[in-house]
Amino acid sequence: MAYDVDFAEVSTVGLESSPHAEALAGLRANEARYFKNKYDHTFSTQPAHEADDVVDHVARILKEERDIVIGSPALEATQFEVDGVRWSYVFYASGLSINVLWTIADGGKRAVGFKLCDGMDVPDELAAFKFARQRSKLAGTIRGSYFVIKGDY
Repeated sequence: MAYDVDFAEVSTVGLESSPHAEALAGLRANEARYFKNKYDHTFSTQPAHEADDVVDHVARILKEERDIVIGSPALEATQFEVDGVRWSYVFYASGLSINVLWTIADGGKRAVGFKLCDGMDVPDELAAFKFARQRSKLAGTIRGSYFVIKGDY
């Protein structure tokens, strides 16, 4: 069942099994606020087991581009298109959020973004990345990194 993320009243719905549920909910709400303010899009997520195709798509890109396999179970996922860009998001129990930005037009931007919720350690599989810090009223300190996708998925 889909869950429309409310950034005014942050909820841990769907994320309760994470040891960082509150911080991860804040991170998810931060993403919802961004899409509502920039694109007037309502950010909705589904339990990962209902969005296997999205989780598998993100996992395939990580594996084929950088030989990365995320060790934490996926809790929620979503995929949508706004303003000519397809976005895929997966939220993991460890507190990690991964998004794939894929511009539909040829030659557009294509990248994978990683965000770590407040309080979580950098997972071993992402140790090679440098993470920048960002402050958020909803999520506290978010650490993020990314890489450009070279292949076609």
